[in-house]
Amino acid sequence: MNKPITKYRIDEYLFSLNVRQYRKAMLLLPNLLGISLNTFHNYRKILLEESKDIPYEKVVLMEHLFEFEQGTLAYQNPTSGSLKALHLDQ
Repeated sequence: MNKPITKYRIDEYLFSLNVRQYRKAMLLLPNLLGISLNTFHNYRKILLEESKDIPYEKVVLMEHLFEFEQGTLAYQNPTSGSLKALHLDQ
């Protein structure tokens, strides 16, 4: 049975911690993000194919807290060409 792929790498970071660090992180993270523990668990469970998203300010804060490079919390980041490349002039 394949495990569903989540949209964000939150569990990847949390599971890299030892048990003591994990427990402390689970107490601190919701408070640091200004959300409830249930909301944090919901963020962790968002699947790749879902249209749900985490608010941008929370993503940036988690990237900073997890020491991830900017824009790398999500497994897939949307890519697009520039507006000029889309030939808006024509």
